[in-house]
Amino acid sequence: MVRDLFSGYAMVRMFSRMSLVNGLAPILAPVIGSQLLLVMEWPGIFVFLASYGTLVIIAALFLVRETLPPEKRGQSGMTVRQRYRVLFSDRIFVGLLMVAGLNFGGLFTYLSASPFLFQDVFGFSAQEYGLLFGINSLGIVAGVQTSSRLIRRVPPQWILAGATAWLFLMAMLIVLFDQLGFGLWGVMVPLWFYIMGTGFMFPCVQVLALAGHASQAGTAASLLGAATFMMAGLISPVVGWLGITSATPMGAVQAACILLAIAALWLVVRPRTVPSIH
Repeated sequence: MVRDLFSGYAMVRMFSRMSLVNGLAPILAPVIGSQLLLVMEWPGIFVFLASYGTLVIIAALFLVRETLPPEKRGQSGMTVRQRYRVLFSDRIFVGLLMVAGLNFGGLFTYLSASPFLFQDVFGFSAQEYGLLFGINSLGIVAGVQTSSRLIRRVPPQWILAGATAWLFLMAMLIVLFDQLGFGLWGVMVPLWFYIMGTGFMFPCVQVLALAGHASQAGTAASLLGAATFMMAGLISPVVGWLGITSATPMGAVQAACILLAIAALWLVVRPRTVPSIH
């Protein structure tokens, strides 16, 4: 829908707003859930979700309109298979799918490990844990907003290059500080900056992935969403298999994800070959 309605830096601005919402959603969800548990038993969470889902369906049916102008509908003349073929033959798009998925893999490693790390290892209550998520959500806000402003001056592929290097550094600091026995603050500080780095990547990935595929925007967006959550689902259980008795497994899996993202960025996307956004 954003790709239908906007282009150039207006599209960048709208994608940054979307990225802010998408990035905050998995961070704020535990905050809301922990507060709901103060007033209801755990089955009530599913009643809340069903009610929320009903409101979303109503909003989609009555408030969301078709965004593609009538004169542009059906112009491509391509089948679904042909659209997929176009996208998967685009080296830059495929590389961005990998980068986005691995970025989400690192973020969801944190989401899956943090309840056990902060409640079982560091002794947080459910409400304290929810407050921690609220504080970390500010990192997403800071990253997305800063990135969306930087894109006006710095091409998004170079922001991705800087952000992936930053994420790898923060993940390694989590491991190092944990091994040196720095305790809670030795985990929380680099973790906050790690989460901020993920926010830097969200708008850049969306802009680069969809900018060159106006006629396949819906298919490209669906692939991007599916790839990110599929990768996150495959990667996040790894930290559980390693055991969560310290912050080291979480930091190590995050570092491995970002190292692979760096490889995908430089070997598949190749920033120097990415066209500029007009």
